[in-house]
Amino acid sequence: MEIDPVCGMEVDPATAEWSYEYEGTTYYFCAEGCMRDFIEDPASYLD
Repeated sequence: MEIDPVCGMEVDPATAEWSYEYEGTTYYFCAEGCMRDFIEDPASYLD
């Protein structure tokens, strides 16, 4: 399982509908809205 970096929900990469690659890492999202928020400002969601 992966963690949605926006909301913290667990996401199964095998069935995730939304994903986005950023700086060589693929991030998985529970919903399109979380993915869109991440794409707008990835740095604000990463440590």
